[in-house]
Amino acid sequence: MIVRIMGEGQVRLDDVHFAELNKLDDVLLAEMEVGDGSGFRHTLHALLDKVRELGTPLPDDSLEPSELILPSPDATLEEVREMLSDDGLIPG
Repeated sequence: MIVRIMGEGQVRLDDVHFAELNKLDDVLLAEMEVGDGSGFRHTLHALLDKVRELGTPLPDDSLEPSELILPSPDATLEEVREMLSDDGLIPG
């Protein structure tokens, strides 16, 4: 799957990693529900760091369609809330 982190670029991420990413996504959702701004910021960074760690960066000039778009590291709680689906940021 091709994943875009807004403002950074794209990575190719194997589907086998989504169970691990969903755990962080669940924590992020819980923090958003209670308005835990510092927890939200920490977990968002952990989620994006994990995507960067597990994914393979695509060249900047690559024009692959992104199947998943994640917020930038400096996104606000409100901006991320607008990006959410029923599953959170990560499908599944």
